[in-house]
Amino acid sequence: ALREPAQIEAELDRHWDRLHQGLSYYKSPSSSSAGKVKENKDVAQPLKDFGLRISKLLGLDEQQSVQLLQCYLQEDYRGTRDSLKVFVLTWIYSEIADYYYEERMCLLRCVLLLLTYFQDERHPYRAEYCNCVTKLEKDLVTNYQSQFKNLFKAEAPTWETHGNLMTERQVSRWFLQCLREQSLLLEIIFLYYAYFEMSPSDLLSFTNMFKEQGFGLRQTNRHLVDKSMDALVDRIGHLSSLILVEGMDIDFLHKCALEDCTEQHQFSTAPDVIKEMDQLLQTFGDIPHQGPVLLAWVLLRHTLRPDESSPVIRRIGNTALQLGVFKYLSTMLKALGASGNNCTASTAKMCIYGLLSFVITSFEEETTQCSHLIDAACEVLSAPSLAEIFWEMKPNMGLGMILDSAVGMFPHKIGPLLQLLTALLSNKSTVKKVYNFLDKMSFYTQVYKHKPNDIISKDDETLWRRQTPKLLYPLGTGQTNLWIPQGVLGQVMIGGEQGYVVRWDYSYSSWTLFTCEVEMLLHVVSTADVLAHCARVKPILDLVHKIISTDWTVSDCLLPLTSRIYMLLQRLTSVINPPVDVIASCVNCLSVLAARMPGKVWSSLHHTGFLPFASNPLTSMAQCISAEGMKAGNYGNLLVQIEQPRGEYAVTIAFLRLITTLVKGQLGSTQNKGLIPCVLLVLKEMLPTYHKWRYNTYGVRERIGCLILELIHAILNLSPEGEDQGSTPTLQSLCIYSLANTEAGQAVVNIMGVGVDTIDVVLAAQPTSGGSEGPGQILIQTVKLAFSVTNNVIRLKPPSDVVSPLEQALTQHGGHGNNLIVVLAKYIYHKHDPALPRLAIQLLKRLATVAPMSVYACLGSDAAAIRDAFLTRLQSKTEDMRIKVMILEFLTVAVETQPGLIELFLNLEDKDGSEGSKEFLLGEWSCLHVVLDLIDSKQQGKYWCPPLLHRAALAFLLALWQDRRDSAISVLRKKEKFWENLTTPLFGTLTPPSETAEPCVLETCAFVMKILGLEIYYVVSGSLEQSLKDGLQKFSNGRRYEYWSQYVKSLVCHVAETEEDGISYFAEAQLLISAWRMLLILSTTHSDVMHVTEDSTKLKLFMDVLDGTKAALTTPTSVPCLRLGSMMATLLLILLKQWKSVVATAPDILCPLSLILECVLQADQQMMERTKAKIFSALISVLQIQGLNGGEISQLPQLLLSVCETVKDEALALIDNTRHMNQMGDTVEDEDSMETDSPRGQQKDQRDGVCVLALHLAKELCRSDEDGEHWVSVMRNVPVLPSVLSAVELSLRSKHNLYFTEAALHLLLTLARTPQGAAAVAGAGVIQTICLPLLSVYEVSSNGTSQGFSRKSQDSACWPGVYRLCMSLMESLLKTLRYNFINEALDFVGVHQERILQCLNAVRTVQSLACLDEADHTVGFLLQLSSFCKEWQFHLPKLLRDIQVNLCYLCQTCTYLLHSKKMLHHYLQAKNGETLPPAALPKTNRPPQTPSKEAASGGEREEVEQKALLAVQCSLLKILSKTLATLQHFTPDCCQILLDQCMDLAEYRTLFVLSFTTPAFDPDVAPSFGTLLATINVALSMLSEVHVPKCFCAFLSRIHAESGALRSLLIFTMENCFYVLISQAVRCLKDPTILPRDKQRLKQELSSELSTLLSSLSRHFRRGSPSSPASGILPSTQSKPPTPGSKEGQEPFIQLVQAFVRLVQR
Repeated sequence: ALREPAQIEAELDRHWDRLHQGLSYYKSPSSSSAGKVKENKDVAQPLKDFGLRISKLLGLDEQQSVQLLQCYLQEDYRGTRDSLKVFVLTWIYSEIADYYYEERMCLLRCVLLLLTYFQDERHPYRAEYCNCVTKLEKDLVTNYQSQFKNLFKAEAPTWETHGNLMTERQVSRWFLQCLREQSLLLEIIFLYYAYFEMSPSDLLSFTNMFKEQGFGLRQTNRHLVDKSMDALVDRIGHLSSLILVEGMDIDFLHKCALEDCTEQHQFSTAPDVIKEMDQLLQTFGDIPHQGPVLLAWVLLRHTLRPDESSPVIRRIGNTALQLGVFKYLSTMLKALGASGNNCTASTAKMCIYGLLSFVITSFEEETTQCSHLIDAACEVLSAPSLAEIFWEMKPNMGLGMILDSAVGMFPHKIGPLLQLLTALLSNKSTVKKVYNFLDKMSFYTQVYKHKPNDIISKDDETLWRRQTPKLLYPLGTGQTNLWIPQGVLGQVMIGGEQGYVVRWDYSYSSWTLFTCEVEMLLHVVSTADVLAHCARVKPILDLVHKIISTDWTVSDCLLPLTSRIYMLLQRLTSVINPPVDVIASCVNCLSVLAARMPGKVWSSLHHTGFLPFASNPLTSMAQCISAEGMKAGNYGNLLVQIEQPRGEYAVTIAFLRLITTLVKGQLGSTQNKGLIPCVLLVLKEMLPTYHKWRYNTYGVRERIGCLILELIHAILNLSPEGEDQGSTPTLQSLCIYSLANTEAGQAVVNIMGVGVDTIDVVLAAQPTSGGSEGPGQILIQTVKLAFSVTNNVIRLKPPSDVVSPLEQALTQHGGHGNNLIVVLAKYIYHKHDPALPRLAIQLLKRLATVAPMSVYACLGSDAAAIRDAFLTRLQSKTEDMRIKVMILEFLTVAVETQPGLIELFLNLEDKDGSEGSKEFLLGEWSCLHVVLDLIDSKQQGKYWCPPLLHRAALAFLLALWQDRRDSAISVLRKKEKFWENLTTPLFGTLTPPSETAEPCVLETCAFVMKILGLEIYYVVSGSLEQSLKDGLQKFSNGRRYEYWSQYVKSLVCHVAETEEDGISYFAEAQLLISAWRMLLILSTTHSDVMHVTEDSTKLKLFMDVLDGTKAALTTPTSVPCLRLGSMMATLLLILLKQWKSVVATAPDILCPLSLILECVLQADQQMMERTKAKIFSALISVLQIQGLNGGEISQLPQLLLSVCETVKDEALALIDNTRHMNQMGDTVEDEDSMETDSPRGQQKDQRDGVCVLALHLAKELCRSDEDGEHWVSVMRNVPVLPSVLSAVELSLRSKHNLYFTEAALHLLLTLARTPQGAAAVAGAGVIQTICLPLLSVYEVSSNGTSQGFSRKSQDSACWPGVYRLCMSLMESLLKTLRYNFINEALDFVGVHQERILQCLNAVRTVQSLACLDEADHTVGFLLQLSSFCKEWQFHLPKLLRDIQVNLCYLCQTCTYLLHSKKMLHHYLQAKNGETLPPAALPKTNRPPQTPSKEAASGGEREEVEQKALLAVQCSLLKILSKTLATLQHFTPDCCQILLDQCMDLAEYRTLFVLSFTTPAFDPDVAPSFGTLLATINVALSMLSEVHVPKCFCAFLSRIHAESGALRSLLIFTMENCFYVLISQAVRCLKDPTILPRDKQRLKQELSSELSTLLSSLSRHFRRGSPSSPASGILPSTQSKPPTPGSKEGQEPFIQLVQAFVRLVQR
């Protein structure tokens, strides 16, 4: 966590003294210290007592003991504070002892780290380390040397000296620690002397000290050494030996010798020391560790005093060789390299390199045992830079001489040379050197037992010469071979009875020789020579492996070798006793090749029979899992028959690496199918049982487990593209299934269950803590892989209802807290590798989300302790940041899924201590403390609060708000500065989207916006915290709305621009845009709180959204753009609906929208469905708000074209889909479900579907284009009407696609209002489409009633509504087209006559608004049709008569219902049950309604009922006025009947009987003149009520834009009623069939009734009332009788009535 050099420097400055003191920093107990502890008031008494006991146990100063205890409790203690108070357990002492030992080790490791890197130029903190080392340099070694002495002389503690807690186990633990500290101290001293010179006197004192200690073997407490400590004791010996060799400074000595200035060496001036050393070293010789020291001393003495090369030196040299010094050197370097700090190992190699170089240069090679020397040289040369140094040296110097001697025996002995060259490969430059070295060999050494015949030799047998050419390998013709030509000379190196070694002077390429060697092995594979040949081929394979893994470019030159590996593998694995090491080398080579060309390696390997394979094709998962027909291949047999019994697993390790490489190579799906048997072998035969196999070497089991999991991990991380998703199993699905359902999963669970304690034990057992390859590190890596694999299996597992065995194992509750959840949670205590706890928490997070269990319950009694550990790590400023982020992410998930756990972490306490109080406080262990710290604006930018952590903290807060955790939220709200800190990110300025470096900042801002949005939405505006209100005011004043709007727009544009290569942070961008969208939507409803009130701001925000939408949707489409476009389009739509006034003033919106629409229509259909709908919707809204800007819109033709194309395509798709559904038999649905939106097929018919909205948009456009200059031509070119009509016809027949049908009829209705449109609609065959199919929309039942008159609200879409629309369409067409449409209209009436008659009757029984609405539409249509009485009479005489009768009855019903309000109210209550429907109002302008369910109080209920009643009255009035207007056409024309004496009365029937009683509500009472008079009376009384408030008319005047419209309607009704009355009366008076007595009665009654009415009327008009019956609601077809000479204020119809009264009175 500390990253800044300044922080590092400050830490080192603060603690350098402690580092300088080393272990002597820890003091022994003393009485003065104990006294100070007892006097200290700040420490609790129990802690003091405990500290004193620890002091006794550890032999540590009392004050330091108390300090140690406090640190332990803070850092490492695994319980809660409370559990500590209860009882101090004995195990705590051993835990504290371990903690203390670890502290001591860490102190030394810090010094080691400084010494390792203080001169490393590449290290970021070199300067700081260097300063510190300069300070430490003085006395460091003397201090550490004395500490080392104290350690190896220390007496082991006993229970007598250290109290009875010092058990045998504790003593053993103490001694192990003592050895570890010795080893570390020596390592520090060794590294120190690698950089600083050792004086001769120091060398003497070190030599004495090491001799006394026996190089680690003569420990004071050696009786305590057990087998596990051997490695440590050896290490002490190795380091002792190295310190002495390094102290002699052999490198410098060598340099002095070469330059002949030996007097410069520090020992040349110390003859006394040399004498003492001579005597000392002559006593050496019993311990192998002394070998290198003796050898180095021999060199030193030999170089400095060659004249005194006395027998002493010879004796010392012989002792060194007897100790097997070269063998010892290679063992030592191996041991150092295998474990521990690589810097120590490489420094040791440098040191030994100097020693060896000098030895080889100085002494004859014969004295050096060759094979061990080569081993040692190879170990040395593996140090990083030595190989390059080697190639730059002269060949006859130092180690180059070893290489020369190895070349001298090549190719008789292949091994030594190749072993050396393999070690000399370190980077690409050395690869070229090695390749060329082997490519140009000039000697060929052969060994002969006897002298061959084809040789001529010199007399002294030193030189041979070939007489004939010779093939070197007995291979067939045409195969690669080497050919020694005639006349080649050979030098005999060794000759005699034992045989001859001849070096031929012959140039060749070793690579050809290697190819021949491999060919030979293939030839002799089944003979007895096979093992000898394997020994020759293995070094070749190892060299090839090293070369291609170091530098791939050489691989082409090695093709002759690499291509033969497959055959070699095939042959070697099928022999009886296969050579395992050679096979492993082959497979290793193939792994390297597979990394570059997986396809090629796979196809060649496939035929060798080495890998497992399937004998029959794989079809199903069950077949795969049962392994039916799978063969294990040669490898499988090798594993079972040879490797498992022997306990050596070289081939298995190589096999696992190879398969992993092939999987990672992303082969095609067919090759991956071929890998299934291999992976299955691993999953079934290896993973469940590998831990039970026999192993010879420690650590191999862990490595195999790690490799198996690496393979599975690679498979689970395959990208889906690499796998085709067919029915047959893929590698990934196979792995997922196996792990979820077979014992392989249990094996992974067992690995995860290792637990933090076991890992700590393994780490503690390692000789050194460093190194990446120790068993502890491999175990940690294995457990991490197990976490990752499990996480991925759960993530990728296909969802199923059954819980898989893996999930069961993960979540089952075990007894005594041994379930896996606890084990996972306890990894939080692991300190060594931060990734381990992080991955454990990640898996916990996954389980908390998917598994149905309570993590809190699983943790049981450990819950609080684990909570404390989590929070301690979260609070620590030096903790790894990714762990903190993961902990917060886990808590964020837990908010939603783990209520118990999150309560534990929130740790809220009741304010006044009483249960159930509403006020809370934060407890001591609440995670909110940390979270509040992290969002504190003062902490931002500090190293312990990076942006990622800030983001995680806000994500957690957001989760609290989203989950409505009120207790926590209430505490947070009240915290001072909370809102200010929270909103800080919104006031910052972000870098432009193109330069965003940290995308998490976008998420941070998004979370803040979401929290604000939720707070504003949920909390009543009055109760918002004042600080939040201030913040919002500041946000508005600071023009932040404009800033963010601009930023979001630029972000969307940026995503759109970079859509080719995709944007790296799309998820974050999407989150921010969606949060901003939420804020904007809120601002439309909460503008007062959010201060979005200025129109200019709104306009800017709106235009930015529009631009963003345009940018996202007009680019070539990529999925991210479409996603953003869809989000922006939604926002656009909402703003359009909410900010109508702003939109009205906006500049042209239609242009960009039309452009967007065009792009959207060209895009991919599937993804665009919703977006299209939104754009259509937006266009409709804009047209409704802005209109067409005065008709000047250039886009209209293009828009129309686009929309009509869409309508046509959608209609055709709908036809196909409906047909398909009808065939599927989907039509059997009950009536009710048809009235709502029932579930449908793929081509969904939804209210907001594309098709429906496109129809509505087309309707709006056609309405805008009134004169039809555009739509006519578009519809001529695009067959919209035919396709729409066909779809409507099919929909009506099958009673599907309700919304579509409704929208289509609206479009037709709009068109039908203009002559051109009506002609087009009629011409397209609308009557064929609608007339007969409409029958299936309603069924008339046998008893003559129809189900159509439901009591549903007439708002929701329903089939009766469709019928009403059809009626309106007919009305409109007839009105527009007149005689051109009369035949079709009569057809329509004929077909639907039953429904029409029923409908007219039904008003009496059903007063629902839907029913009245239908009656209204029906009468409206009949009104238009009544203009064509003669045609009607001719075609349908009976129907005409029936309709006339029914209309009269309807008139009577309406009058009665209007007259008797109480009766109507009673009917409505009785018919509608007790609750009234929502008072639906006439459609002209309906304000939103409150449904009666919400009408709580009686007063409200009355009001609702009143409204419903008034709405029904209004409908009745409209029906009545239209009915009378229709009847007027069925009665003789007034003027004509009054003036024309010879008129044919038979043409007109009598409609009303001669009776003057008021109308009854009884179907048996015929309509009479009394009915008409009553109608006039009702209308008049209503007219007089218009001025009275709180009555029907007052309500109606609210509905209608002005009450004038209502008056006009009433007057229109009266006018028509008078007209019918007069016409019918005159008809009766002229009718000869009526008796004179009746006529006289008629005159009398009419005279008196009308006179009364007239006087009331004139009174009304005198009060002042508008004239004109031409109502705003109903267009009257009647022409008013012209009365130009009428008096001022006299209505014309009143004059008519007066005239009639005078006529009657005559």
